Amino acid sequence: MYSTTWCGFCRRLKLQFDQAGIAYTEIDIERDPDAARFVERANGGNQTVPLIRYADETTATNPSLAQVQAKLAA
Repeated sequence: MYSTTWCGFCRRLKLQFDQAGIAYTEIDIERDPDAARFVERANGGNQTVPLIRYADETTATNPSLAQVQAKLAA
């Protein structure tokens, strides 16, 4: 999960992941310039987070918990 420390949507999704038992690695785009550039490429030049990068290298910007669970189940 690409995020920032101040992002409310990121905090909410991390809490939901924790409650659902979904493991994730958090990458702070404000501390990692390469991650920030990746997020920009995935979002048409914008640093919109949370951005989820799945094992198959697809991404989802600000997905719901249900969307993530559906993707993981597929």
